[in-house]
Amino acid sequence: MARRSLLATLLSQNDAAMSHTEKGNHNARGSTRRVTTKTLQRMRRDGTAISMLTAYDYPTAEALDQADVDILLVGDSLAMVVQGHETTLPVTMDQMIYHAEMVGRAARRAMVVVDLPFPEGQLEINRSLEASARVLKETQCHAVKLEGGAEQANRIEAIVTAGIPVMAHVGLRPQNVHVDGGYRIQRQTDELIADAIAAEKAGAFCVLIECVPAEIGRAITQEVSVPTIGIGAGPHVCGQVLVTHDMIGFNSGYLPKFVRQFADVRNSIQQAAMDYREAISSGKFPGKEESFE
Repeated sequence: MARRSLLATLLSQNDAAMSHTEKGNHNARGSTRRVTTKTLQRMRRDGTAISMLTAYDYPTAEALDQADVDILLVGDSLAMVVQGHETTLPVTMDQMIYHAEMVGRAARRAMVVVDLPFPEGQLEINRSLEASARVLKETQCHAVKLEGGAEQANRIEAIVTAGIPVMAHVGLRPQNVHVDGGYRIQRQTDELIADAIAAEKAGAFCVLIECVPAEIGRAITQEVSVPTIGIGAGPHVCGQVLVTHDMIGFNSGYLPKFVRQFADVRNSIQQAAMDYREAISSGKFPGKEESFE
């Protein structure tokens, strides 16, 4: 089956919904209008910072959406922060779809982007097209994220040509952890800039930049016209993303240098659980107010 025929079948229902969403969209914070690729481009042009956080379930996505976070990322990081693996590699496409469907239903304003997990972005292009089509068809989400730059240009172009928005991901690539020998700061300025430029030329609507010196983050942002989102890329980009579990202090191990914790959820949960256990042990729970007559 020809590539366009395959995608036309898979995406026919989603096309109408996305077209309706785009009409007349002029998002402002506090509005329920959907954030789209056009919104993000406008935010870059106007100098409005873009916020992005990860979400893997309905209640978290709902809370972040109501906080006016601009983009929710259903990241393959769920393999580590939700499933407890040491890398992002074990999570499957079916598992990504399962989590993305919950997030897509919860988000009323935020754009929702879904990672293509390993090896969906490394095998033949038609495999990536089918995986990307599943995201739009089955989850109510709006775009996919693909690790890679210049070497992924043909893949990005094919996905975008099929009507699926692509966020590129340059710099540190977690799916390359074994090739790179760990998670390391990326300092190859010329190569990183070339990756971002190639991704934009291929049709990517945004470039995520991970773990580079701040000046490289600035240089990449100056060389492309699409929005840039940094994670460990310094302040001179168009927006920032963090793993929500890191940001709210709901983790149990190493915390990267680029993370700032805005809450201490893990300790709050532990304290609540201890108080609950003590209330049961002392006979204080359930009390009259929690009991039926």
